[in-house]
Amino acid sequence: MTPTAKTLVSIAALSAALSAAAVSASMAKDAAFAIPAVAPPQISVETLDSITRELSSDAYEGRAPATAGEDKTVAYIIKRFAAAGLQPGNKGSWTQEVPTLEITGSNYTPLTVKVGGQALSFAYGDDYVAGSYRAVPETRLADAPLVFVGYGINAPELGWNDYAGIDMKGKIAVILINDADYDAKDESGPFKGKRMTYYGRWTYKFEEAARQGAAGALIVHDTFPAAYGWNVVHSSWSGAQLFVQSADNGMSNTEANGWIQKPVAEAILKASGQDLAALTAAARQKGFKAVPLSATASFGFDNAVKKTVSRNVIGILPGKKRPDEYVLYTSHWDHLGRCNADKTGDDICNGAVDNATGIAAMTAIAEANAKAGAADRSQVFLAVTMEESGLLGSKFYAENPVYPLARTVGGVNMDALAPGSAARDIQVTGGDKSELTAYVNRAMKDMGLYQSPEESTEKGFYYRSDHFSFAKLGVPMFALGRGSDLVKGGKEAGRAAAERYTVNDYHQPSDEYDPSWDWSGPVQDTALYYRLGRMLAMTTHWPNWHKTDEFRLIRDKSLSGK
Repeated sequence: MTPTAKTLVSIAALSAALSAAAVSASMAKDAAFAIPAVAPPQISVETLDSITRELSSDAYEGRAPATAGEDKTVAYIIKRFAAAGLQPGNKGSWTQEVPTLEITGSNYTPLTVKVGGQALSFAYGDDYVAGSYRAVPETRLADAPLVFVGYGINAPELGWNDYAGIDMKGKIAVILINDADYDAKDESGPFKGKRMTYYGRWTYKFEEAARQGAAGALIVHDTFPAAYGWNVVHSSWSGAQLFVQSADNGMSNTEANGWIQKPVAEAILKASGQDLAALTAAARQKGFKAVPLSATASFGFDNAVKKTVSRNVIGILPGKKRPDEYVLYTSHWDHLGRCNADKTGDDICNGAVDNATGIAAMTAIAEANAKAGAADRSQVFLAVTMEESGLLGSKFYAENPVYPLARTVGGVNMDALAPGSAARDIQVTGGDKSELTAYVNRAMKDMGLYQSPEESTEKGFYYRSDHFSFAKLGVPMFALGRGSDLVKGGKEAGRAAAERYTVNDYHQPSDEYDPSWDWSGPVQDTALYYRLGRMLAMTTHWPNWHKTDEFRLIRDKSLSGK
């Protein structure tokens, strides 16, 4: 960087800091805020249908990042964004490059456990899955001691550390999924009871095992606390696994991460003279100590490593009064690509609901906003890559934003709009976390809806989509959608439809477009998202998280320019 460029950056940084400080001061004075009225949008069913149909067709091969399917996907989204009236959103370009590391495992050995003079063998795929986050040609763990670490949580603010007093170097952590009070009847407990916290997510567990110096980490799969069956784990961990490139080529991670079936864990612990149910009960209590098992594990596989580039697609509708303040719409374009074949031999995970519908909804919102005319604030439309790999595309943007997060007012995320009937209610993922609740209440009133309690809070949906990448860096994000009280069939029909999709279609080749779909529900969702984003774009208010929320201090620091 030249000295002149540095000077310009310093001036820009000072200006942004002063502006952010003014915003922060304005927020402090603004205990009550006005929410502008928004005219009902005309959401195009044709847009929702045609984009979903196109992006989920076999021609796109499941929209895996860094493949020919990505090239087609990105080109099509750009075409539809331009037709919707958007402008290129990254300094004249439609895309933001995301440096990508692709690792494809092969030649998996069985998981062999030596314990009590015997050797137990477990098959790859049926009994365990694993992969490496490191850019190395092969992974081999040989006779690594197994340690049961309960839920694998280190939460200093709660005085909870499942790794206390144990050196994990060279060892494999055996970890329970979810967190310690997931089966509570309410949300009381150190980890919010039945509402999953980030400590319960599998991504956190692998991250913490690496921080503890473990050689490997194996999560025990159990369908209810995981929120999906083994078929989803197996499918998601098949084929190429994607990561954002790092300076150390992923070497700060464990050598291998993976999952084992619950009966596998039970067999290993039983042979070690332990009982999984008893240890699980103990792990739910504060002060639990990790239990070294009298067992070692060996497994390995080869890695085909490729460095490539994936892309986020960015469009913008510039604001007419405050163009340097931004409202964000996010939705992921990627899916699993080719995956485990079903009984018919179909091995393309088309991702029609997840998440061709989200891209379709975001484009329909862009169309409606363009027709309504420029809002006061700029509106940014961000189609992100690698959500299925751990929210990596949105994480990359949030850490390398085109538009500063301190100038990003808030946003709306769209993920998997289920075809079917409109509903009488909405559900807010994560509950009442911020001042965005006031906007939700206004939209519900205008649309004649009511809010029902969030269902399945133990599944941790708040940490499973792209809004989380922005929330954890302070940006308030809407994460909500249609409830279960359907206009056609009521709550029984709504819950049955959600269960059918989760069990039969989620991350499976059967998540395909159906020309007979009822679009009334997605139209309702899209109209709701339009209202929420448009209200944010037409107000002077800067919403913040509630004072007790986990993200409040991060946002305060961001807005203060510190």
